[in-house]
Amino acid sequence: MSPAPVEARGLVKRYGDVIAVDDVDLTVGAGEVYGYLGPNGAGKTTSLRMLLGLIRPDAGSAKLFGRDPLVEGARALDGVAGFVEAPRFYPYLSGRRNLELVAALDGGGAAERIGEALDTVELTARAKDRVGGYSHGMRQRLGIAGALLRDPRLLLLDEPTTGLDPGGMRDMRLLVRRLAEQGITVLLSSHLMGEVEELCDRVAIVRTGRVVYEGSLAELLATTAGRYALRTTDDRRAAALAADRHGVSDVRFADGGLTLSADDEAVTALSIALGEAGIGIAALVPRTATLEELFFRMTEGEPAATPAGAERAEALR
Repeated sequence: MSPAPVEARGLVKRYGDVIAVDDVDLTVGAGEVYGYLGPNGAGKTTSLRMLLGLIRPDAGSAKLFGRDPLVEGARALDGVAGFVEAPRFYPYLSGRRNLELVAALDGGGAAERIGEALDTVELTARAKDRVGGYSHGMRQRLGIAGALLRDPRLLLLDEPTTGLDPGGMRDMRLLVRRLAEQGITVLLSSHLMGEVEELCDRVAIVRTGRVVYEGSLAELLATTAGRYALRTTDDRRAAALAADRHGVSDVRFADGGLTLSADDEAVTALSIALGEAGIGIAALVPRTATLEELFFRMTEGEPAATPAGAERAEALR
């Protein structure tokens, strides 16, 4: 069995009394688009730097395709590319000339891939223009073009849509999806839930340096099954009635109505009880939490453990 593109165990990084990364475990499988999520300052960039061997962890280990960058040096980065924070280029040179310099450093067949890389990121028409005249989104795409010169199997992207306008964000998401369809494994660090929910197969959510969830995005979203949105002709009476019903819990006022947790049998009984009480039901529909709601619940509430399977799902309810 081939080693995973990314495997980190027990990563720790301290800066004085501050623990920037606290016992982080990550496993990214081949072909995945993996979201590494957390608020600004949660330790995402520090983690990526340790994965690439740019900084040394105080504890733990990181391997890329089974190779440790701190042990094997640059050889461990074969098949790995990307950028941490914003890519940097010479603004007075053209996009193509910048890529030629990158290719000269990489050697091999990198120079032969410049045209294809520019096509992939849709910058061929602007390749002769100075990078100083590029928009922020174009510079981000040029950064990915530079990464593609290495013909990577793993692409690490640190907040690739930060500072982009809506059009630039859309273009970047489409680009990441195209790269994934080509079989490239993508580790995407972000604090933007929309792009992660749209692109990622699996996610790790970090808070103050610790992973509070790691696993399938679909499984995470499924942990909120059993929530319902309810709108009635008298929400206050409905809330009081629902709170007294067996099998109904967590009744809250929200979004111009109520939300509650219940199984199918309890919901059926509640709807009958509301009718018998003369309370009209305007809407009673299942409601699945968004990734953004779950993210804020886990990153702004009490720190959570990292349970597995059913225990993990229960911990996120």
